[in-house]
Amino acid sequence: MSSYGLWLGAAGMKVNEHRQTIFANNMANAHTTGFKHDLAVVTQRLIESRESPTGSRFASPTLDGMTGGVNVRPTYHNFAQGPIERTGQPLDVAIEGPGFFAVSDGAVTRYTRDGEFARNRNGELVLAAGDGRWRLLGEDGFPILLGETGGPVSVGADGTIREGQTVAGRLTVMAPDHPGLLRKAGENLFEARGTEVQPIETRLVPESREGSNFDVMQGLAAMIEASRAYQMNATMIQLSDQMTGQAVSRVGRVA
Repeated sequence: MSSYGLWLGAAGMKVNEHRQTIFANNMANAHTTGFKHDLAVVTQRLIESRESPTGSRFASPTLDGMTGGVNVRPTYHNFAQGPIERTGQPLDVAIEGPGFFAVSDGAVTRYTRDGEFARNRNGELVLAAGDGRWRLLGEDGFPILLGETGGPVSVGADGTIREGQTVAGRLTVMAPDHPGLLRKAGENLFEARGTEVQPIETRLVPESREGSNFDVMQGLAAMIEASRAYQMNATMIQLSDQMTGQAVSRVGRVA
């Protein structure tokens, strides 16, 4: 039974270490534009004799009614709407509702809720964050190129981009058939895995940004809870180790 406690404690430490990593990443992106926070998913693990469909030679009348501990599952992304904040910047756009902006580095296409854009030296509309290599794709599937008219740039609620009175392009908002199949690809971007991504009609809010949907106060409380759970499992391992030592030195001693 002491070995059972060791394994349960180790599994609990592993799970709570994973949870703390997820929470720390969420905290680090609490002010990242369009960030969608992650949820650590935990599942109960059946003991080996119940997990195996053919039975097990390790079946035990004592342990068969107990749990096999916990394990981590693939991380779940929370796509809830973040708060929309007005910035007054002409190249800032927020999506109100579902969908993503499509961007490309020339090799792959990715999707983001980050609507803070800038113009690169080639006149292309790019994500302001990072090194500017992610170019925004318009409704024709090509990068949006701003001219050199010198007119003020504006973005309408329908996604139309104008330089003065000249239309330079139109933003398109894309949505996957199955949002759960979108996976994070770094740089606040998502990649579509096994799902079709199609243009949709939704409302854009010009001169605004969508904030992170992560609640800092709830995140701090969750980090404290995970830290305490980690410490409790570490204590459980120490107690199980002491029990094993006593069993060897006392119970197993020959009188």
